[in-house]
Amino acid sequence: MTESAPENHVSPFERGSRVIQTFLKTLPASPGVYRMIDQNDQVLYVGKAKNLKNRVSSYTKMTGQSTRIMRMVSLTHSMEFVSTHTEVEALLLEANLIKKLKPRYNIILRDDKSFPYILITSDHDWPQITKHRGSRNKKGEYFGPFASAGAVNETLATFQRLFPLRSCSDSDFETRTRPCLQYQIKRCSAPCVDRITPEDYQSIVDEARAFLSGKSHAIQQKLADRMQQASDTLDFELAAVLRDRLKAMAHIQSKQTINLPNIDEADVIAAHQEGGQTCVQVFFIRSGQNLGNRAHYPSHTKEEGPEDVISAFIGQFYDKHPAPKNIWVSHTPSEVELLCEALTVSAGKKIEISTPRRGPKAEMLEHARINARGALERKLAENASQRKLLDAVGRVFEMPAAPNRIEVYDNSHIQGAHQVGALIVAGPEGFEKKSYRKFNIKNTELAPGDDYGMMREVLSRRFTRLKKEDPDKIGEGSGSREQWPDLVLIDGGQGQLSAAIDVFKELEIKDVTLVGIAKGPDRNAGRERFFMPGKAPFSLPENDPTLYFLQRLRDEVHHYAITSHRAKRSSAIGKSPLDEIPGIGGKRKKALLNHFGSAKGVQDAALADLEQVEGVSKKLAQQIFDFFHE
Repeated sequence: MTESAPENHVSPFERGSRVIQTFLKTLPASPGVYRMIDQNDQVLYVGKAKNLKNRVSSYTKMTGQSTRIMRMVSLTHSMEFVSTHTEVEALLLEANLIKKLKPRYNIILRDDKSFPYILITSDHDWPQITKHRGSRNKKGEYFGPFASAGAVNETLATFQRLFPLRSCSDSDFETRTRPCLQYQIKRCSAPCVDRITPEDYQSIVDEARAFLSGKSHAIQQKLADRMQQASDTLDFELAAVLRDRLKAMAHIQSKQTINLPNIDEADVIAAHQEGGQTCVQVFFIRSGQNLGNRAHYPSHTKEEGPEDVISAFIGQFYDKHPAPKNIWVSHTPSEVELLCEALTVSAGKKIEISTPRRGPKAEMLEHARINARGALERKLAENASQRKLLDAVGRVFEMPAAPNRIEVYDNSHIQGAHQVGALIVAGPEGFEKKSYRKFNIKNTELAPGDDYGMMREVLSRRFTRLKKEDPDKIGEGSGSREQWPDLVLIDGGQGQLSAAIDVFKELEIKDVTLVGIAKGPDRNAGRERFFMPGKAPFSLPENDPTLYFLQRLRDEVHHYAITSHRAKRSSAIGKSPLDEIPGIGGKRKKALLNHFGSAKGVQDAALADLEQVEGVSKKLAQQIFDFFHE
């Protein structure tokens, strides 16, 4: 009987394998999901299995393992398991957990923003047409998805010339006393002030629904017939209106560059791999029309093939977005039947995943593949250029290595009002807009316009939280934890930098490079001065590409700070004192404004005058009066 090797001679893979073996005795031979966890309690990998016992035991084999699997097993310190009734349930749970936990060794869909839709509401007597993004919890019919907000905005702008439905909110609709500008430019029929009958308005709503459902040619013929009839009866004004609507319809149809008229709904998904990265291009076909496309770049190891990437992509993508009846893919996933079954269960309708080989469908798939290749080539070129710039930044600021994460800070306010701090992040792939943050300044003791105090507050809040969530600076690649920056740029000179130095000393942060960037004399771009602790201020040559890159970072945070400040200021301007009074809804607010002309008129009104307003009881009148005259 041979003795086992001493513990200190056990390889990392063998040590991880032993950890996994301790769980095998109690594992069931049934479907489920498993999580592999490292010594810092971070999830390394989430997987699903038809037979948990068999799948997990495969990780303990010493031979036939890929480099990725060996690294993953070597880091495994613990495991967690969830049993499910079926393999389909396991697949759905796996996709959900991957999106939530973002494990290092899973293929992860990073760009998972919701897509915009066109919504025609049904919870109001006068339906509204609007752009909608997020959870579909509002009553009405949703048409889409569109690939971008810009595509929806452009479609809506033209669409409202074709179907003049209201786009205003319900509260604006209730308080409107005369037609708005949309009516004047013929993009709304002004139902708020009874410029159209309910029957005629509903007729426009029905036409809009039919058009968005793919019945555009029938609507087009109907409008043409009505225009001819109006012309025959010498009603040239109506004929001109109908002519303009037909022009708008032709404009919308001309935007549909690729059409598949016999296809009700389909998503076209094509992948292209190069340089260890993958671009997944998705085209949306709805009612025979192409509603646009979007490129995604899932994170994965170099060992994952396009079939694996598409399989993981489909599981995570449709965990949030409703799946269409047809999904056409450039590479067939290995478990395509299981994916179809899982999507069918999730969507409540039959979902098919296929790879068309000929005809218009195959041409559409090839078009998506070409787009994926072009997008990835552009991204690789941009990343190579970005990496060179980061290397140059590291040299300019004498850093031990090129920065992988740069955080840039700025403040914005007007004479101390609506103070906002802003943070933007840049890295090897450019601006990381998901990591942008704004900070509403909370310190009420700051003097108006105290930029140094604002910067202290912003940096204190940011890095106090970062130390709490990631004290050992292991955040990079660990999923839910935030990353530590290698370089912090402050928009400002020596004073701003001194405020940052004070914060870092107080929080005992030592290994983050701090730099202040200030515009030169007369605030001329190109003559920026850079400030670093313990060094004399310096400038870079005006034609230096590194200077242009740093200017872009500074301009980006400045723009983000100003945008956040304007949004805060606009929100404050748009508020009415009447909104803060309990018991004042849309109708009573409209009655008060009609009676007194403005919120200021309501504020100055006597109690007896308030009691004369229709719908305002004596008790409510007293409440309104007390609100303004405490």
